[in-house]
Amino acid sequence: MFNKLSDAQHERLAILSEELGEAQQAIGKILRHGYDSYDPTKATEDSLAPDNRDNLEKELGDVAFAVDLLIENGDVNKYFIADRVLVKGEKIKPYLHHQ
Repeated sequence: MFNKLSDAQHERLAILSEELGEAQQAIGKILRHGYDSYDPTKATEDSLAPDNRDNLEKELGDVAFAVDLLIENGDVNKYFIADRVLVKGEKIKPYLHHQ
């Protein structure tokens, strides 16, 4: 391949991309309908369907798994990521309006 990725690297990036897309979809539903909304067609007689917050938490867990997979296989550096969290936290402060 022109990008010199191994099949395993390609697969890990595909997993991350898919999980990020699913997280974006969960965020979109919250922005449209709120955290507590849920799909009534997925409810059963015994329980309500998972709400949008539950779905976001599930998808963020899946994203975290995909990131961990990249770290464990040496595709990305966990120390650089941790440092970037700190940098971003400081950099974004002037632009936060409600935090």
